[in-house]
Amino acid sequence: MASEKLVLAVIRAARPTFRNQNDKIAFAVHSSFLTSGYVLTATGPQALSDNAFSDPSNDEVSVDHWNELNDEYAFVYANPEKGSEKVLVKCLVMNDKLLVHAFTQGSSEPLSLEIDVGDYAGEDGVSNYSQQFKNLDKLVKKIDGDILSKLDGSAKASSSSRSSETSNRTRQEIPDPVAGFGEPGGPPTQFIFPSVPIGSGSDLVPGPAAGVFPSRGGHGIGGSMLVGPNDPRWFGGVGGIGGDPAFPGGLP
Repeated sequence: MASEKLVLAVIRAARPTFRNQNDKIAFAVHSSFLTSGYVLTATGPQALSDNAFSDPSNDEVSVDHWNELNDEYAFVYANPEKGSEKVLVKCLVMNDKLLVHAFTQGSSEPLSLEIDVGDYAGEDGVSNYSQQFKNLDKLVKKIDGDILSKLDGSAKASSSSRSSETSNRTRQEIPDPVAGFGEPGGPPTQFIFPSVPIGSGSDLVPGPAAGVFPSRGGHGIGGSMLVGPNDPRWFGGVGGIGGDPAFPGGLP
């Protein structure tokens, strides 16, 4: 933020030569921009050229030739801390007033300030710069309130708009989640576990293991590895049951 002490320090460091009262006020405007973090990229006739805005260079230039124009002053600034947009400041002499207009890139209307030169220009012909101004504190506050603070607010709004556009583009580029992915599914799958078969199969062809459905029908293979009463090797069987026809009585 510009202040009287900072502005006067810039003026003393630059040690400009003032031709008239208008020069003093125009240079006070310039010094207020410098103390607010702006960098001078063009001044005088160069600042009014067609490529003053389009020139991509933000290199700082000297203040030479700043008051070469008659009844008019021009400065082009860039603020590295607030983006690459430039500001063109024109000061026009209108009778006993200095009309200040600040144009930003892409703006439709300038910020304007009307300064009564006699209220702020001090004595002529003195070497002390503080005596060449009066009410400098009031002038600096006027420049800050009507132009600098508004430029700062405009830069913040522009930066916020760009951030919002970037955020919107990012959201548009992120695909929507696949339906069902990461979300609870439908009703849980029901599993039917087969019962443990009891008494099915034989020791020759065992039945199905636990957890396996039994097959339909038999295996086409009868008997077992154990000798029972109906086994043919008993010939007639035990008690006349089974056996071979050649031994109707069976074996005891």
